[in-house]
Amino acid sequence: MSRIVFAAAFTAAGLAAWGARAEPTLERGRYLVEGPAGCGNCHTPLGPEGPLMDQALAGRLVEETPAFTAIADNITPGGAVADWSDAELARAIREGIRPDGSVIGPPMPIVLYRGLSDDDVMSMVMYLRTVPAVENDAGDSTYNMPLPPAYGPPIETVAHPQEGPTAEYGEYLAGPVAHCMECHTTFGEMGPMFDTHWGAGGYEFHGPWGVSVASNLTTHPEDGLADWSDEDLAQMITQGVRPDGTPMMPPMPYGHFANMTDEDVQAVVAYLRTLPPLPDPEG
Repeated sequence: MSRIVFAAAFTAAGLAAWGARAEPTLERGRYLVEGPAGCGNCHTPLGPEGPLMDQALAGRLVEETPAFTAIADNITPGGAVADWSDAELARAIREGIRPDGSVIGPPMPIVLYRGLSDDDVMSMVMYLRTVPAVENDAGDSTYNMPLPPAYGPPIETVAHPQEGPTAEYGEYLAGPVAHCMECHTTFGEMGPMFDTHWGAGGYEFHGPWGVSVASNLTTHPEDGLADWSDEDLAQMITQGVRPDGTPMMPPMPYGHFANMTDEDVQAVVAYLRTLPPLPDPEG
């Protein structure tokens, strides 16, 4: 299946066959936002020592390139989202469209977020309504490139998947929830090359830490994860430590992933074991 089609397939048709109905809950929303979704990795301001937790989710400059300056919005009740309805906030998260009709640009991974289940996106909204309000205007994003009018047709419903330590649920976690595949898929001129380089890595992240390169997550025997044990991968995901003990670099949100349940980590690892082997992208 084309990976572009795959991302879009997390709709009612794509999940109904294996969906298990849940209900939005504050507990689930807290787990997603503070855990695998890692919202604070972009939306929480940074200081010299790391995230400024007294300003959690209050927005910040995320990325500045010749193509765009991306600002993650203040998504606390002290930001503009306080005036949005729950449905409007859910649409902004899942479809990338604000109430005024403007489109949210990269690096917000809307192509993958379109696959968030109705219950999960509403759980996230429920939790965001309860976080401390922070008065902070992080500014506005600017794009020196055209943004699409939308990332796809309006979403009517997305069923919730059957949870468990399975590759199927891991696909949902690594895709729509944690958007691992957004950063770990080779980038081309139009963004991640989902249909040809899914999971092959290679994207460079420039920050105060230096330059880090997204790893190849496929089962390629030389360039990918084939030689790592499940325990090795779990440690790398949740602790940011390689099997030899050396630390990994940002921007992967290890602090958020450390909050994941063991079963969810197992599910992600099980899914990564199913990725077709692809070599590292040519430099």
